[in-house]
Amino acid sequence: MHVQEWLDTVPAGAVYAMVALVIGLESLGIPLPGEIVLVSAALLSSQHGGINPVVLGACASAGAVIGDSIGYAIGRKGGRPLLAWLGKKFPRHFSEGHVATAERSFQKWGMWAVFFGRFVALLRIFAGPLAGVLHMPYWKFLTANFLGGVVWAGGTTAVIYYVGVVAESWLKKFSWLGLVAALLIGLASMLVVKRKAKKAQAQGAQQEPEPVGAGE
Repeated sequence: MHVQEWLDTVPAGAVYAMVALVIGLESLGIPLPGEIVLVSAALLSSQHGGINPVVLGACASAGAVIGDSIGYAIGRKGGRPLLAWLGKKFPRHFSEGHVATAERSFQKWGMWAVFFGRFVALLRIFAGPLAGVLHMPYWKFLTANFLGGVVWAGGTTAVIYYVGVVAESWLKKFSWLGLVAALLIGLASMLVVKRKAKKAQAQGAQQEPEPVGAGE
């Protein structure tokens, strides 16, 4: 089956729902590949006439904002015991070192940590719950969360969509190989950026003093 013919069989509603759900769960604090799902869906929208990139971006934004808000409420109610529990369940993502790094970012940058955290995988998972644990005023959190979610989701969708449109003529000449190659290139680029961001974060954590308690 030709790639374009296969893409035409994908229900648009299912794509919108999947993107909103995965990004929402990731924003809530569950380590899921929200960015990878969004990039893949945006690429599909450039090749699938039934998937509207504007609606896709809106669904991704809604998932990000709602998920972060739920994560904030859970973090505010659960407090630090919640972070300790998450550390046992997801030691790779919620280790003491990762929590300390994220907490330093929040204490230093405040609302900006929520906004720019949307663009960093680690902080994207932590933003909602940690802001709640640290009792950041909700109106500040919501403002930064909304703006960050819209810019991240809308910007990512727009960039990947237009890249896919430019590459459409090339992709039509191939079958599954062309689609897989395009996805792999996009994922490889993201992994390189994420690796550099984590390296910079680790270097910054070594230079900054140990975090103090939220009540100090």
